[in-house]
Parts: sequence; structure tokens; C-alpha cells
Amino acid sequence: MTALTWNESLALNNAQMDRTHEEFVDLLAACATALPGPDADLLQAFDLLTLHTVEHFAQEDRWMAATGFAPANCHAYQHQAVLAVMQECVKRAREGGDFEPLRLAVGELATWFPQHAQSMDAALAQHLESLQFDPATGQCARALPAEAQSGCGGSSCS
Repeated sequence: MTALTWNESLALNNAQMDRTHEEFVDLLAACATALPGPDADLLQAFDLLTLHTVEHFAQEDRWMAATGFAPANCHAYQHQAVLAVMQECVKRAREGGDFEPLRLAVGELATWFPQHAQSMDAALAQHLESLQFDPATGQCARALPAEAQSGCGGSSCS
């Protein structure tokens, strides 16, 4: 498996989102490095990734809520699904000693993340910029859309 590394194709020109994404990529790379080692090291690395991901997704979900996304939108649903899988992998490893799902998840996350960042997160970054959203204050300089957005924020998803 080739570990995912941060590169400019993942940058979305949103400083806070890019910083969070770079941290995610670095933590995922630490998991990939731990794969051939002891199970305890892999679990520790994946725990750190999972803890980061809880806040990472919550941050984006808060931004969506503040900028006119409907509570039920596909971007937030994808966050919920990915996080549920990650947490289940940790549970199986910790409680049953079954590390195979966790090991598979490292590679799957390395495949999934660039696609997610370059589609759903890129659309969110563009949406935030169009509203002149300030993540520090949670305020928009421009008016929110008239209708709640139920899709991911991109033109291909409504």
C-alpha cells in the first residue's frame, strides 16, 4: 500500500480546512507506517486518527449548518458513515483482537480521502468563500441561500 502524503492537489485555498486536512493526511500516514509493526502501535495510531476525524468532521458539519445546508445533506451523511466505520474498526480491534478491518481501513481511507476532499470539501470551501464565511466567528458577510442546501455543495449533487 502506498501511503497518502499531503500535496497541493489536496489544497482547497481555505487555510483552516487545509490545515485540518494536512493533519488528517499526516495521521493517516502514521497509521500506514504502523501497519507492519505491532498491533498495539497500529491501534494507537488509528485511535489518534479517529479522534482527529471526530473533530475534523464536526468542524465541517458546523460550517455547513452555519451556511445554509439542510441538516440532512449528503456531505454530512458521508462524514457519519466514514466515522462509523472507523469507530467499528477500533472496537473490533480493541474488544475482539480483530485487526483485519482496521488494517484494510488504512488503505481505504487513503483512497477515499482525496476523492472526498476534491469533490465534497472543495464544494464546501467554494460555498464558504462565496458567502464570505469567517470560520473564527461563524458569521457570513453575504446572505445565506434562500433554500437549505441538501446536497454536498457541488453542482453534480443537489
